[in-house]
Amino acid sequence: MAWYDEAVFYHIYPLGLSGAPHENDYGEPVHRLNELFPWIEHIKRLGFTALYIGPLFQSVGHGYETTDYRLLDSRLGTNEDLKNYVKACHDAGIKVIFDGVFNHTGRDFFAFKDIQEHRENSQYIDWYCNVNFLGNNEYDDGFSYDNWGGHNLLVKLNQRNPTVRDYICDVIRFWVSEFDIDGIRLDAADVLDFDFMKALRYTADTVKEDFWLMGEVIHGDYSRWANENTLHSVTNYALHKGLYSGHNDHNYFEIAHTVKRTFEMVPPHIRLYNFVDNHDVERIFTKLNNKAHYEPVHILLYTLPGIPSVYYGSEFGIEGIKEHGSDYSLRPYINLEDHASDYENNPCTALIGKLGNIHAAYRNEFAYADYRELALTTGQYAFARGRLIVAVNNADEESTINVEAHAHKYEGLISGSILESNDGRLEIKLAACKGDIFVPAE
Repeated sequence: MAWYDEAVFYHIYPLGLSGAPHENDYGEPVHRLNELFPWIEHIKRLGFTALYIGPLFQSVGHGYETTDYRLLDSRLGTNEDLKNYVKACHDAGIKVIFDGVFNHTGRDFFAFKDIQEHRENSQYIDWYCNVNFLGNNEYDDGFSYDNWGGHNLLVKLNQRNPTVRDYICDVIRFWVSEFDIDGIRLDAADVLDFDFMKALRYTADTVKEDFWLMGEVIHGDYSRWANENTLHSVTNYALHKGLYSGHNDHNYFEIAHTVKRTFEMVPPHIRLYNFVDNHDVERIFTKLNNKAHYEPVHILLYTLPGIPSVYYGSEFGIEGIKEHGSDYSLRPYINLEDHASDYENNPCTALIGKLGNIHAAYRNEFAYADYRELALTTGQYAFARGRLIVAVNNADEESTINVEAHAHKYEGLISGSILESNDGRLEIKLAACKGDIFVPAE
């Protein structure tokens, strides 16, 4: 049992939320991170117990082209600001994990700058993959190199170089000693070297008790990355896709099949990181054809096996779409004061708060209890998590689900309704595009 097994995550992209400029002039620090302190109380109020925040460190643009792993981005402030922010989160009972961008660096990183200056005589040539002085690129460097995703702005680190490996492990130790973080989300984990990840896991296991490594993995057999030797968890993109398309297509079979498939990939003690949107994909409220499906989608997010996460702003039901290949609209500035009344007046915010309270009250069921499918049609889906029964309806009309029951009376934790079973069966009526979580009332 570790803190992350029971966690509910809130995800912040700080350069966007703080309204930082898109380009960094490397000028004097501007203390925008301090503007995010009020969000800590907001996070706590909605029942989140952990924060994934990043990228944070000095970079020239969107944050994933790192210039300095040991210096807070000057658009956000200083290291002292970040240290104080993490401490404030801890004081509020919130764990904190940073974004670890260790697959590549930016072109302003010291090792790459040295290659530009000293070329074949640079001691850092082997820090990067396939540096070729017979090649060139759009920056007219007079050499070429491997990158991430076809972007020469992101220079691929040679993770098989022991010096690079030791450097990154030292960065992790620095983050823990300087900022007291509780874990790291590894960017682009699906292209990281596996021996490199094993070194990171060894560091994680020795640097702090229950230090968590979670990796960004888009496709593939999750057990390749999430196991006893590499990472504790990975992003569950399969469920992310199922949650919105299973509602848009009125097909709960897709979601149930995805759950079964993940159990085939990873054992139950490996809890995947579940989400419905993040800084790279369009907002859930945008992706849903029927906005009323926001409720059953999030009930499933909080109750299916795994660790739930909500991306900042989606608790308000905001929209966000990729435009002209840009992610900026997915990473907006938000003034929290503009949403002061949302706790009572916005049904999306109220639902997230209620689900947070339910998850906290029944954390053992959601973290450790078994999952048993009870009923499944294209429009209705019910399953048990220990003694709890979860039921959702994606149909545009009221529907009834009949499931096995092990108690005489149940209470709906969302609706407050009381249901009585008959001959070991429970009949659940759900309004259109609704869901509920039932607990024995005795």
